[in-house]
Parts: sequence; structure tokens; C-alpha cells
Amino acid sequence: MAVEINITYEGGLHCAATHVPSRNTLTTNAPVDNGGTGAAFSPTDLVATALGTCMATIMGLVAQRNNLNIDGLQIHVIKEMTAIPVRRIGSLKTRLVFPPGKPLSGTDRAKLEAGAKACPVKQSLHPDVETPMEFVYPE
Repeated sequence: MAVEINITYEGGLHCAATHVPSRNTLTTNAPVDNGGTGAAFSPTDLVATALGTCMATIMGLVAQRNNLNIDGLQIHVIKEMTAIPVRRIGSLKTRLVFPPGKPLSGTDRAKLEAGAKACPVKQSLHPDVETPMEFVYPE
């Protein structure tokens, strides 16, 4: 199924994007290190956001199928740019912190981790983009 997104360049390295099915909008601006003001997500920030939210969504599906509760899961994504060989995302480091009071067996953890690693956004990234993941479970 195709999804339409309409984007308007508003000048000043600023864009407005509309998700047609929901009519939700978001704005972007170039980052400070690339001539923008950093007043909004940059396009590459949205890639980092897409990765983290995709992982959470796929893990949520795994949790639903296995009657697990991962509500409160926190995902932190650190995006690092590189200029080699061209300006691009060099790495997207993720740290997934599970909420306390919701114990998960080793089998459940393995299923959730496999889900995160199989998320469609991660699978769509170029293999040169490093995507290390750290899973943190409460003790």
C-alpha cells in the first residue's frame, strides 16, 4: 500500500511535510552544522527518529503477540554524521531501556531483540550506516 506525503519547501532551508492519510504535518530545517538554524528536526534527524520508532513499533507487535507488557520502553538514538566519502549518516546508535517492574524471560528478551533488529527502517538503511544496539533490562 502506498502512502502519500506532500512536502513544501518554504525557503530558509525549511520544509513542511503533510502525511496525506492523517493530515498530520511536521517541519524540518537544516542543522546548524549544515547552514540551517536547527529550529526543527533535520531530514537526517527524521531517519534517526524513524529507526527508533520503528523498533518500538515492531517490538510492540512482538509484545502483543506474546502477551508481554513493554509500556514505558525508552529508546535513545544518537545520530552521528560523517563526511566520508560524502556527507551522510555514519551511525545510529540505539539504547533501548526497558521499564522496571515488568520482568522478561530470556526467551521473551530474545524475541523482542530480534524484532528490533528486523525493523523495516533498519533493513532499509545502507549497510555502511552503523547501527549498534544496546538493550538495558532492569535488575
